[in-house]
Amino acid sequence: MAATPSTMLSLGTSMPPFDLLDTVSGHRLASDQLVGAGKPIVVAFICNHCPFVIHIRGALAEFGRYCKDRGVAVAAISSNDATKYPADAPKKMAEEAKAHGYTFPYFHDEQQEVAKSYRAAC
Repeated sequence: MAATPSTMLSLGTSMPPFDLLDTVSGHRLASDQLVGAGKPIVVAFICNHCPFVIHIRGALAEFGRYCKDRGVAVAAISSNDATKYPADAPKKMAEEAKAHGYTFPYFHDEQQEVAKSYRAAC
């Protein structure tokens, strides 16, 4: 069980905008570049060292492919401090995405501002 209870914005809430480094492509992307107007998007806050993410990463990659085939965008965001959690540094995130077949952007939220705007905790 996580030490911090999970919170989140209500489903259907307008997506708070962001502009972050996609560790897979090495480029910054803005949230409005991910989908067309009115198209759905799934935003998941994950990190490489989380035991729950480790457990589902294969299914997460499969889910990303499933969504892509149906016009639904997926974006993953890690807001962990790379100094405290070296496994969650951008280079390691890119390696994780490639190793497990993520077909969606895996963003690094270095300042944790995006996580705060989404009320993401654990």
